[in-house]
Amino acid sequence: MAQSVDTLHNQNVGDIAAHLPGASGVFREFGIDYCCQGHVTLIDAAARRNLDLGVIDTTLGALDPAATPSAPRETTALIDHIQTRYHAVHRRQIPDLIDLSHRVETAHVNHPQVPAGLAETLTRFMGEMEVHMKKEELILFPAMRQKAMDRLGNPLRELRHDHNDHAFFLDQIARLTEDLCAPTDACASWQALYSEAGRSKADLMEHIHLENNVLFPRYEMAMQD
Repeated sequence: MAQSVDTLHNQNVGDIAAHLPGASGVFREFGIDYCCQGHVTLIDAAARRNLDLGVIDTTLGALDPAATPSAPRETTALIDHIQTRYHAVHRRQIPDLIDLSHRVETAHVNHPQVPAGLAETLTRFMGEMEVHMKKEELILFPAMRQKAMDRLGNPLRELRHDHNDHAFFLDQIARLTEDLCAPTDACASWQALYSEAGRSKADLMEHIHLENNVLFPRYEMAMQD
């Protein structure tokens, strides 16, 4: 890396994920919330989860800072990327998860580890996500493209608040599924449900990260100038 990993200790995990390609994947691996809790320093994030900071240093140190980022840097391209890579995918993923969850809950209703209530939770989450994405597509993103700074303040605050609500749903899903850990006797559908839910969670975290830590700050800082 261009800088010593020691210099990352007092940086916010959101900033690290925004500037070091691959860091977001490392943080997901260690269970560090870099999207909704991106303001927390790396050293504090590790302490909160009782993680070995040295192991995190080693993993981050193996990343190539010159690697091509997974998302475009230019603002308009980044907005397009968020809509095509995340909005469109959420609209496919979550309804499929709801259907699969209904099947698993029905087939294993008497199993002590059945994720009872997961389909209902996902249904409420999808409703909130659809409203959130529409606000971005119809209000926020057009104003950003037009650089209409006078129309951005309230939407940015509201959408950041929505992201915190999304984190609450992720916590609920983790609780209902024992952190997406299927029992040893889980059928193929149950295993697929948790596998797909894990992918959906990773997508949502990256989506929120790109907005909270990359896209939104560009406009919030410009409005302060």
